Amino acid sequence: MSLKAFELVPAVEREMLMGDKARINVECIECCGKNLYIGTNDCFVYHFLLEEKISAEKVTFAATKQLHKYLGFKKAVSELKAASALNRLLVLCDNTITLVNMMNLEPIPTGARIKGAVTFTVNENPMSGDPFCVEVCIISVKRRTIQMFMVYEDRVQIVKEVSTPEQPCAVAVDGHYLCLALTTQYIILNYNTGISQDLFPYCSDEKRPIVKRIGRQEFLLAGPGGLGMFATVDGISQRAPVHWSENVIGAALCFPYVVALDDEFITVHSMLDQLLKQTLSFKEGHILQDFEGKVFVATNKGVYILMPLPLERQIQDLLSSHRVEEALILAKAARRNIPKEKFQVMYKRILQQAGFIHFAQLQFLEAKELFRSGQLDVRELISLYPFLLPTSSSFTRSHPPLHEYADLNQLTQGDQEKMTKCKRFLMSYLNEVRSTEVANGYKEDIDTALLKLYAEANHESLLDLLVSENFCLLTDSATWLEKHKKYFALGLLHHYNGQDAAALQLWVKIVNGDIQDSTRSDLYEYIVDFLTFCSDQELVWKYAEWVLQKSEEVGVQIFTKRPLEEQGKNSFNPDNVMNCLNKYPKSLVKYLEYLVLDKKIKKEKYHTHLAVLYLETVLKLKSVTTDNCVELTETQTKLRSLLQKSDFYRIHFILDKIKGTDLHMERAILYGKLEEHDKALHILVHESKDFAAAEDYCIWSSESKDLPYRQRLFHMLLSVYLNPGSSDCELVMAAVDLLNNHAAEFDAARVLQLVPDSWSVQLLSPFLTGAMRESIHAKRMTQITLGLAKAENLIYKHDKVKLKGSPVILSDKKLCQVCQSPFCEPAFVRYPNGGMVHTHCAANRLMNPNMTHHSQT
Repeated sequence: MSLKAFELVPAVEREMLMGDKARINVECIECCGKNLYIGTNDCFVYHFLLEEKISAEKVTFAATKQLHKYLGFKKAVSELKAASALNRLLVLCDNTITLVNMMNLEPIPTGARIKGAVTFTVNENPMSGDPFCVEVCIISVKRRTIQMFMVYEDRVQIVKEVSTPEQPCAVAVDGHYLCLALTTQYIILNYNTGISQDLFPYCSDEKRPIVKRIGRQEFLLAGPGGLGMFATVDGISQRAPVHWSENVIGAALCFPYVVALDDEFITVHSMLDQLLKQTLSFKEGHILQDFEGKVFVATNKGVYILMPLPLERQIQDLLSSHRVEEALILAKAARRNIPKEKFQVMYKRILQQAGFIHFAQLQFLEAKELFRSGQLDVRELISLYPFLLPTSSSFTRSHPPLHEYADLNQLTQGDQEKMTKCKRFLMSYLNEVRSTEVANGYKEDIDTALLKLYAEANHESLLDLLVSENFCLLTDSATWLEKHKKYFALGLLHHYNGQDAAALQLWVKIVNGDIQDSTRSDLYEYIVDFLTFCSDQELVWKYAEWVLQKSEEVGVQIFTKRPLEEQGKNSFNPDNVMNCLNKYPKSLVKYLEYLVLDKKIKKEKYHTHLAVLYLETVLKLKSVTTDNCVELTETQTKLRSLLQKSDFYRIHFILDKIKGTDLHMERAILYGKLEEHDKALHILVHESKDFAAAEDYCIWSSESKDLPYRQRLFHMLLSVYLNPGSSDCELVMAAVDLLNNHAAEFDAARVLQLVPDSWSVQLLSPFLTGAMRESIHAKRMTQITLGLAKAENLIYKHDKVKLKGSPVILSDKKLCQVCQSPFCEPAFVRYPNGGMVHTHCAANRLMNPNMTHHSQT
């Protein structure tokens, strides 16, 4: 595919150059600034002044002839090179390089010249460092010889002569390096060291060699097979070759393009990707050279300029042709020719345009990367999707536009599958960028668009968006959610915007069936949970009746699961809540259980109330059912547990309610609370005939009590079993089992006094064995304790003896070491060194503070 990189513009046309002289031919050209020099076959040099004119975005050149000069030879002018620093033009004619004045074309007065030159070139990377000196390299008429000259304003000086392995045909120079086309090959030669390196073979007899310096230490060569080869002074190629025709005549460089000339065409290849970009028809051309960024091409009769189109225009042409990769490569290369700030703006725009091209081709990964790199205002992308941008958005598309599409319908041509893919991509892209710097300044537009996409696609992420931090605009979003019947999501939107009343109103309508939304099957439970954590007390009370009517067991959670910081507020104090729950007995029970069992509030009215509710439920269930009822069993278990563990209910009040019922265990528990254990045990043994319950009663009633208390209960139960007025065999067996199963809980001596003489030892053998074992164990434990105490006492006595140490003998002959007076009293102080002093002398502050003392009497 072609690209218009250059336009061919006439510079000097036939009439201006030769007039009516048909035999004049252009042999060589040189351009320096606005000065154009042309050498002809009749030994004339023409000087033109070129003026560039721009009109209607079209560039033209006006050439004004300054003068022409005959050099006095009968040969053609072969080459021209300008040395502007010296104001000299180097002219090669008849193997002689003549120095002439650039302005008047007169030879210099000294007549300095270089003879014996077949061709020559100027070193554009000179090593001398002298700004008023030009380094010239010639191929000498001497066989296989290269000569280096220093050319000054009025003189020339040969500085180096180098021999070559073959006859050189063409040469280019960079610093100390020569790139030579020999008869059969190209080589790199360092003329300073003499070291050469072969590049590749080439036959100069078959083709015209091309050797051109294109940059620092890099050359362009016409290689075999029509290849344009790049080579560095190190003999390596850092770029892939370009494909020319077999009969290339000349080559020039205009970054980033390599221009080549053959018999019929001018071809333009990119140095960046080596692709052919443009072909221009041009016949009879024989000269192609570049001067200061301008490419000149000439026939025998005229001179033309290849004017490069602005790179920005070339890039836009490539993008218009959807040649994205080529456009990006060219854009990167433009960095060297465009100021940094302008380039950054341009390059970002190109990346964005390229992104939209990939997007239109549904190449979403590539598009996303380009959008990111180009820092795309994401609203450019959103605006393609109808109705996604909020109505309040002030966004207007970039001008000139980044793409050619009005909207997504035009881009996809109505293809629903493509449209769905595009929407899916935008969802993903917006979700990624919404939390990055890309979203800064227009988060509302992004989140609102994302919400609309999620709602339309029934996407699961809609709820995640609404329950997390977001910037969705309420008005736009609410209208869209209502349109797509996303009422639960609409409630979340209201909640996020502080409109809890509106949210609850919607959700209640869904549960009641007034509007349809199947988003959550557990919406009622969600509402209960929402109210539980709602800080708006008025709103909670408003919907309390509704949630309790739906489910007493679940609805009560709005009071029982409230956060701790809410529970103490006056509006939710227990009395207010219980007033509300009086119409809902199940809820009331749950709430009282919460107060008594969970929060462990020690208020009599709550404990008593809960016990009464349990009791009423038990009695009600007993009156309507005769079979085993799970609810009855559970409630009765709760009642017994409360009566056993709580110490805060009104015992007599509950007892009065139980009297006359068959709730024997409950009555026994209540009598136990009153310490009337004989009544309790009588009920369990004689009325309930539940001997296991009687034993359990003794155990739990004596929990946290001492051993004598427990033994008293068990003895009391044994007495009930062995009541002299009762001869029930069942009670006798119960008494035997009690003794045998709980031997450790009895005083064996008392038991033996109670049991009838008629009982055999065998009958009580387990009890007697246990009692004996317990008695022996107690005796032995006591002996051990006594032995340990004696051992401990002995240790203390030993320590005391050690502390007393050796005896101290005090007599009236002993003198105090401080005052040297005898001891008159038995009280003294003895130092560790054995010295003895009066007690009053030891108290003297001047005594040795390091001495410790023991008081002895």
